[in-house]
Amino acid sequence: MFGQVNQRTVGSIFAAAALSIIVLINTPGNAADHPNVLFIAVDDLACALGCYGDTRANTPNIDRLAATGVCFERAYNQLPLCNPTRASVMTGLRPDQIKVYDLDRHFRDEVPDVVTLPQAFMKAGYSAQRVGKIYHYNVPASIGTDGFDDPPSWQCTINPSGRDKREEDLIFNAEPHRQISAALSWLAAEGEDEEQTDGMIASAAIELMEKRGEEPFFLGVGFFRPHTPYVAPKKYFDMYPVEQLQLPYAPPGDRDDIPVAAFAHNCPVPNYNLEEPILLQALQAYYACVSFVDAQVGRLLDAVERLGLEENTIIVLWSDHGYHLGEHNGVWQKRTLFEQSARSPLIVRVPGASGNGQACQQIVEYVDIYPTLLDVAGLPAEPNLAGQSLRPLLNDPGKEWNGVAVTQVLRPADDRLKRPVMGCSIRTNRWRYTEWGEGRNGLELYDHESDPQEFNNLAVRADAETAEVMQELRKLLRKRASGRTPASPFNPARL
Repeated sequence: MFGQVNQRTVGSIFAAAALSIIVLINTPGNAADHPNVLFIAVDDLACALGCYGDTRANTPNIDRLAATGVCFERAYNQLPLCNPTRASVMTGLRPDQIKVYDLDRHFRDEVPDVVTLPQAFMKAGYSAQRVGKIYHYNVPASIGTDGFDDPPSWQCTINPSGRDKREEDLIFNAEPHRQISAALSWLAAEGEDEEQTDGMIASAAIELMEKRGEEPFFLGVGFFRPHTPYVAPKKYFDMYPVEQLQLPYAPPGDRDDIPVAAFAHNCPVPNYNLEEPILLQALQAYYACVSFVDAQVGRLLDAVERLGLEENTIIVLWSDHGYHLGEHNGVWQKRTLFEQSARSPLIVRVPGASGNGQACQQIVEYVDIYPTLLDVAGLPAEPNLAGQSLRPLLNDPGKEWNGVAVTQVLRPADDRLKRPVMGCSIRTNRWRYTEWGEGRNGLELYDHESDPQEFNNLAVRADAETAEVMQELRKLLRKRASGRTPASPFNPARL
């Protein structure tokens, strides 16, 4: 029913309840006393959600989760590309520690013995199961397979494959010179939600919760949309009439003060040279997929409530990175260090947390997810993790934090760049400072107090005061990117 199933499989994991009891005896404390974890990943989801202030988005279910948990409004991924960011989240390490910067390298090549997030839960007696995309998959080519998975992380994996995979020949590709995985491409599909891969993923996850054993579970549920190609049932397209959509505003000459390296290889020219009517259809298709995935999240939330798991299940929803929808005069997709790509949705609901129902404005990072989940589940901390537990913010979202976030991306050599260039960006309460090739290929500085859309690159004409700010940010970036804590706390009023 659900496509490829790997087990150590579903049937035997349920039948192995007696073995699970033996495991519990050998773990610290009684694992049955610990909460379940429902770990929801959404592929290529920008902060295009009602709970993040997007008035266009129709996302009642994710908004419902945010209204009953803590919505981190300034959460930042470590590298805005699927494989690196997922590997970073699941290991709790930065890309420079695992040496994963692209789509082709597995983190265990560099850190073969690392304990991943679900492995840490298994050590404590949890069952760890995955449905869909948690680690990297090539989309849509690898749908229905294990993709670029990490087998030691799971006792059970399920890889559904729906009619979206079978009907790829129906997909419209606005950029026929590119494969649909990288192009603006879409399909308003016939049929019901449950026929699509993501609908099947929700169904399989619900069945796993229904057939759960005595041990607590760590259940990873990974949805493939809204990654390209944008495929969703037609009713979700109908929610967003094209004539009511418009592309993001950018001032004339917006790109003039931005380094060449800041633009990914797939968007060196505005809007891929596509006409506005096509771009508006792409925008419609993206939002249709967001609403489609939102409906599947709603099915999961309803199942948690129906099964009486609400008071003993931590729910986390995250996207691997942000996503551009035409900002900066026609940037689409990911792989930039602008706010729209580096900032990502993160919602955490911990039963009984006093901060539930509130939004958090503090700067947090995706490497914080791993230590946070161990902490709130009452499990022993793993050594040498790069992040910190967000538990204080889950109890008091307004607590003083002084957080900063580092995001990086590697540019391969191409017609514009003679050699590969690493970009590294630091986000503080007020500023975003970015270096390309440690400054050799350009600098960027944006003041989010006056310029939240990052239209005015102050680095190109820095006065003495701005130059001093850049010097402080440069030092902070070097220390945080290397994993070292600054010798003294930075001044939050200034930075």
